[in-house]
Amino acid sequence: MYDDKELKEYRDLMQPPEKFEEGFDWKTIVGAIFIGFLMMPGSMYLQLVIGQGIGPAARWVTIILFAEIAKRSYTHLKEQEIFLLYYMAGAALASPFQGLLWNQYLVQSDAARMLGLTEFIPHWVAPALGSGSYLERTFLHRDWLVPILLLIGSQLVQRIDHFGLGYSLYRITSDVEKLPFPMAPVGALGTMALAESTEDKKTGWKWRVFSIGGVIGLAFGFFYVLLPALSGLLFTEPIRLIPIPWVELTRYTENALPAVATGIQFDLGLVFIGMVLPFWAVIGGLLGLIVTIIANPILYAHGILHRWHPGMATVETVFANNFDFYMSFGIGLGLAIGAVGVYYVIKSFRSSGGGLDFSALFNPPEGRGDINFWVSIGIYVFSTLCYIAFCLWLVPSFPWIFFVLYGFVYTPVISYISARMEGVAGQFVALPMVREFSFIAGAKFFGYHGLEIWYAPIPVHNYGEATVQFRQIELTGTSLKGIIKAEILVFPIVMISSLLFSQFLWQLAPIPSPEYPFAQELWHLQALNSLLLQTSTLDGNSLFFEALSGPVVLSGLGLGLILYSVLNVLGLPVLLVYGVVRGLGQSTPHGMLLEVVGALLGRFYFLKKYGTKWRHYAPVLLAGFSCGMGLTGMFAMGCTLIMKSLGRLAY
Repeated sequence: MYDDKELKEYRDLMQPPEKFEEGFDWKTIVGAIFIGFLMMPGSMYLQLVIGQGIGPAARWVTIILFAEIAKRSYTHLKEQEIFLLYYMAGAALASPFQGLLWNQYLVQSDAARMLGLTEFIPHWVAPALGSGSYLERTFLHRDWLVPILLLIGSQLVQRIDHFGLGYSLYRITSDVEKLPFPMAPVGALGTMALAESTEDKKTGWKWRVFSIGGVIGLAFGFFYVLLPALSGLLFTEPIRLIPIPWVELTRYTENALPAVATGIQFDLGLVFIGMVLPFWAVIGGLLGLIVTIIANPILYAHGILHRWHPGMATVETVFANNFDFYMSFGIGLGLAIGAVGVYYVIKSFRSSGGGLDFSALFNPPEGRGDINFWVSIGIYVFSTLCYIAFCLWLVPSFPWIFFVLYGFVYTPVISYISARMEGVAGQFVALPMVREFSFIAGAKFFGYHGLEIWYAPIPVHNYGEATVQFRQIELTGTSLKGIIKAEILVFPIVMISSLLFSQFLWQLAPIPSPEYPFAQELWHLQALNSLLLQTSTLDGNSLFFEALSGPVVLSGLGLGLILYSVLNVLGLPVLLVYGVVRGLGQSTPHGMLLEVVGALLGRFYFLKKYGTKWRHYAPVLLAGFSCGMGLTGMFAMGCTLIMKSLGRLAY
């Protein structure tokens, strides 16, 4: 795995600097307020209207605006100040209280009524259906007090926990084992481009590339986001030249491709994402999708995909296929990936010969602002005990031993495996359905009955991804002390603004509704999938058990391992394997086509034209495109919220 050529190219994009700075000053404080009260509502609105893909745009919009303000104030933003703005914007994009928008929908959803689960959803998740808060569409109601307080408490523990096991594993994998983390530079390069924009634009290329991406994003965003939003304010029906979220083709192809969800998503951002992602990962995804397209009609003909029938659109087709086959098959594929991850951890340990210098844990580079290693372990123990206490309080009837095993056995093991895979191959590893199967075991063997456990903040975490974030912090030369100060500053701002704007968006229109097309299109599918699992801890016939098939799980596991072995023997890139597995998983495949177009353009045109420099250009170009899309999205959001607010005031 260490010899994979494509991974080496990503590893060499950046090296850590020799000097570190905090980057926390008055600019950061103003930035945190700006992010919380101006950028967060835009991000929340766009997620409901066009989906998750636009989220990172808010980061680049924030940074570019502050960079321009700094220039006009005869100063500039340092790389560390820019990264802190980027980091805080990421924390704000999580929009924790947006989860309440989902919870209010879940209680009132057709999916909950259809499965007979409405009365079982605990009141500390969302009030019962009779609550007056649903008629008034407001979270500022006494029935929402417990869910809100619980959310704040769990979010506080989560932010503290960020510097626990994830940071400890970063110190082990980066400082001691010196793993390369090949994908970390991709995230760090965009912020470096904006730092260049405030300093030396004449000799640097980053700002130029960022600007090109920004102009493309502005142009596309006008047709994709702004035109539908403004025309919807002026006319009875919005003008959508580019369909959101996709062009539905399933009903047109159902005769030739039964049980196959078809369509095309015309989001230009997918092309830029395809340019940034490793080429073989994208091609592997395409191969997996092609296999799925061939397999589904065969599975339908043999009566395996029996719930699908002509006339179903994408959402219904995906749900029916998941129920009949792909949920179980996906579990098997996930287990195969987990097994491969364990294999490579053992293999790399053997190759290292045990010659690791653990003194690096206690002698970090000067100026990096590191936390004492044992303090980070203490944070992990404290936060895990807090999660366990929450669970014992909320779900006292569930066996407590599971909570201990989650926090102190499963979480450190899977986190270390995932951290090493991120460090070596840039791939996240997770064992599927561990949480779900443990809930089912609690119901089957310990007599648990209810749905509360599905909503409790149980300590099942995978901190592998956190190690990449800490590596990005190091690559940008930002001291960890600045990150800690930013966390303390941004937490109360995010809590207050997220609650206020969740309330405001719900007041403007029901969620989901035609005013929020992405939520209206996909939330029903998400509710069906999540609630289907939750039926497994109730008495009687569980729909989950109907959907779960042991032989299909084993077939997915066997196929994944065989596929990996064959590709490995043939000497094909490791990322191709992960891509194939991703494509084999049944999902909405409509964006794959544009991702492949981007990958092919990057590989066979831009890489030949610009050489290895293209690896640097691509992530900066994507960052610029996201910024341009974000600017149009923010303008659309502002116009929409202002006009709808005035409309409400008029009556």
